[in-house]
Amino acid sequence: MNAIVRRIVTGHDAQGRAIIQEDGAVPRVQRVGGEIGPLFHEVWNTRATPAPIDAASGEPAEQGIVLAPPKNGTRIRVLDIPPEGDGIRNMTPEEARAHFAEIGAGDASAHGEGARHALMHRTETIDYGIVLEGELVLIMDEGETTVRPGDIVIQRGTNHGWANRSDRNCRIVFILIDGAFDESLKR
Repeated sequence: MNAIVRRIVTGHDAQGRAIIQEDGAVPRVQRVGGEIGPLFHEVWNTRATPAPIDAASGEPAEQGIVLAPPKNGTRIRVLDIPPEGDGIRNMTPEEARAHFAEIGAGDASAHGEGARHALMHRTETIDYGIVLEGELVLIMDEGETTVRPGDIVIQRGTNHGWANRSDRNCRIVFILIDGAFDESLKR
């Protein structure tokens, strides 16, 4: 379930030739929400658009795991989401907010009266989610769908939750891009 996520970073040598600058396991891996929560493999982030490209700098430094990408930036991560149990199904709104607060996003939590899932949340981002293995149920305010290997979800700042209703791990890649809500969609 927790196979290593390999990160290969390219760059340029002193003569401007393309090189492999780094090749190994992602440096930051953390489980969020205790044993019932997902395992985050943080791959890379950028801090500006357009992203500066130089010869050989590394990933901009960060402490811990942060849900959203940096302002005007991007983030790519791999999540291993275990099968969902009663710990998530019976989570209180306070526990859900604490879960998101671990990754700097307590305000993103939308668990409360009428929520369709304990871990419903909304971020001011465009997210591309690509399922690598297993399956997840994408839960929206209205409707839901099951996503499987090869499926790609384009999440456009909408309130949503993810449920692993299967009996095995789901591995999904997320590319998050900083966004800005239209006035009509701000809370």
